[in-house]
Amino acid sequence: MQVPSFPEANHPLVKTLFHYSDRELLTLYQRHPDEGKYFTAIFCRYSQIVYTLIQHSVKSPVQADYLFASIWRHLFHELRSLDVREGANGDETVAGSLTLQNWIINMTALCINQADLPPVESIRYSLEAAPPPLWCYLLQSLDLLPPLQRLVVVMAQTFHWSEGRIAAYLQAEGDAISPAEVLQQLQLAYSTLESSLPEDIRSIYLEKNSTDPERNGELSGVGRSSMPQSL
Repeated sequence: MQVPSFPEANHPLVKTLFHYSDRELLTLYQRHPDEGKYFTAIFCRYSQIVYTLIQHSVKSPVQADYLFASIWRHLFHELRSLDVREGANGDETVAGSLTLQNWIINMTALCINQADLPPVESIRYSLEAAPPPLWCYLLQSLDLLPPLQRLVVVMAQTFHWSEGRIAAYLQAEGDAISPAEVLQQLQLAYSTLESSLPEDIRSIYLEKNSTDPERNGELSGVGRSSMPQSL
């Protein structure tokens, strides 16, 4: 099982942040929640360490990728309120006396020990299609959708249901909706999801000048594997 590489590390928006310290990156991430490049830079800095730790605990590459994304989703939220200070010796510390690197290692170990991974055959997440920064911001945008749009997106992306099957299910639940209306709701949802993403995340992962030609394009082209089965 090889440690994956992430081409977003070569994107100009991310490369320009490499000279920042951990404390500076974290402070910028906390102060600018509408920008995704700071979290992406933190991810690029520590992704190899996190994945290497997972390698020693999980044998299945599919489960390893899913756990990797899940851990970064956890870090995505925890980093929002993490306190980073400059110690007496000029060292940057978090949560009292740890460096950010050590804190991430400890959090990764905790998540690994507490992980209850689904069977391989039920995991639909694809690391290549939706690396953790994109995945985290997609899920954040998904939470902003109206209930009906969120439901049809989950059915289409997670369960691979057609518009006809989604309409039949909703009709059985008492909602008068046609397959054409389901398609319309899906199109509206995808448009809203993309517009809700931070502009720099769209630039890094979705625009045509992305560093990975296999990954760029509109949100609807990211693919069903962008959405986790846990939604």
